Amino acid sequence: MSKIEVDQVDPQSGTTLTLGTSGDTINIPAGVTLANSGTATGFASIAWQSTIVTGTTLSAVAGNGYWIDTTSNACTITLPGSASVGDQLVFVDYARKWGTNKITLNTNGLNFQGNQTDGAGNYPEYNTDGQSVTIIYSGATKGWIPTVDDDVTDETPQVYSVDFLVIAGGGGGGGTGPGTGWSSGGGGAGGYRNSYNSESSGGGGSTESSLTLIASNVYTITVGAGGAGGLALQPDPEDANGSNGNNSSISGTGITTITSIGGGGGATVNAAGSGGSGGGASYSVNSSAGSGTANQGYDGGANGGPGFGNGGGGAGEIGGTDGQGEGGDGLSSSITGSAVTRAGGGGGDGTGTGGDGGGGNASNTPSSGGSGTANTGGGGGGGESENAGGAGGSGVVILRMPDAKYSGTTTGSPTVTTGVGGTDTVLVFNSSGSYTA
Repeated sequence: MSKIEVDQVDPQSGTTLTLGTSGDTINIPAGVTLANSGTATGFASIAWQSTIVTGTTLSAVAGNGYWIDTTSNACTITLPGSASVGDQLVFVDYARKWGTNKITLNTNGLNFQGNQTDGAGNYPEYNTDGQSVTIIYSGATKGWIPTVDDDVTDETPQVYSVDFLVIAGGGGGGGTGPGTGWSSGGGGAGGYRNSYNSESSGGGGSTESSLTLIASNVYTITVGAGGAGGLALQPDPEDANGSNGNNSSISGTGITTITSIGGGGGATVNAAGSGGSGGGASYSVNSSAGSGTANQGYDGGANGGPGFGNGGGGAGEIGGTDGQGEGGDGLSSSITGSAVTRAGGGGGDGTGTGGDGGGGNASNTPSSGGSGTANTGGGGGGGESENAGGAGGSGVVILRMPDAKYSGTTTGSPTVTTGVGGTDTVLVFNSSGSYTA
C-alpha cells in the first residue's frame, strides 16, 4: 500500500478537490479528528444560520438550523419538496414568542409523523414559548419525524370532509277548542340544512359548506322529536295550539355546531308557532302564521279570513302555496344515494293535505289531524271540530363521507350503508347518537 505524506492538498486547477471516484470507500481511521472550520454539506451535522428569521414565511433547506423570531407575526415554514433519509432540520424559538405567534410547517407534499398533510387544517403547528423542534426525514412512509419538540403530541391530526343533512322535528298541528266547528292550522316542518352536492337548504337557502372532522374526535348527533299535536276541548283555546318540534344538531370539538330549528306549532286561535318552518294560521280572524327561520324553512300559511285555516310552512315553500290549507312542500335530497323528499308542512283548514315530504293531513271529519311522517321532520295536520292536532314527525341527521375515511365507530345505531355511489359511506341517524371520526 502506497503512502503519501503532505501537509496540504490543493486542487491543480479551480476550487474543487475530489477524493476517489464513485463507488470508492474513504476510510477515516479510529482516533482521527476531522476539524471543520468551513461549511459542511451532505453530512448529518447542522449548519446554523446566522440570520434571525423574522418574516411570515421561510423556505427551509435540509441540514440547516434556524432561529425563528415570531415577536411580530406568525411564520409558515415550507419544508423541502424532496428529502433523503437522514435529512435534518432544526427550528428554535429565538424570542420565546411562539405561544403568541405560532410556527406552521408546510410539509410540501411529504408525510409528517406518518400522516398525509394536505393543508386542510392539519399542517403541524408549534405554539409553545421557548420550544425547539428537530425533525429528521425517515422515508416516504412516515416522512418527517420530530426527534425533539418538547412534547409527544401528534402534530398532524387527520381531517376529512363530511357532508350533512340535518332536519329538526316538525311542529304539531293545532287542536280545536270546545264548541269550535272550524279547523286549525297545520304544523310547520322542521328546519332543513344541507351541504350535499350543491343541494339547497330550506327557506330558499343555498347549500352549506361541508364539515371538516378531526380524526378521533367524537361528534354528538341530536335528532329532534316532533312537537305534540294541540289538544282538543281545552278551556282556554290557546292551550290547543300545536307544540313546536325539537331541534336537531351536530356538535363537537373543532366544528361550528350545525343546528336545525324545530318546526312551529299550528294555531288554534291566535298566533301559530315560529320555528324552522312556521306553523299555519287557524280559522280565527285573530290568528296569524308563524315565521320560518332563514335558510331553514318557510313561513306558515296566513289566515284566509273567518273560517279558513291554513297549512304549515315547508322547507320548499310557504304553507298554502298550492291551495288554501295545503301544507308547504319539502325539499328533495340524494345524499343517501336516491332522491327523497322531506320536511313538508302539515295540512290545515280541515281539508288540507300535508306538503310533499312527510307533512300530515288535516282531518276532514270530526277527528284528529294526521301525524307528520317519522324521520322526515314533517309537520302535523290540524284538527277539526273539537279534535286534536296531529303530532309532528321526528327529524333525522344524515352524514356522507368517503368509504376510506369512515371510522366504523358510532353510537345510537345509525343505518350504515357503504359503497354509495361507488365511493361513499352514508350514516342515517333516526335517533340521537354519536360518530367518532
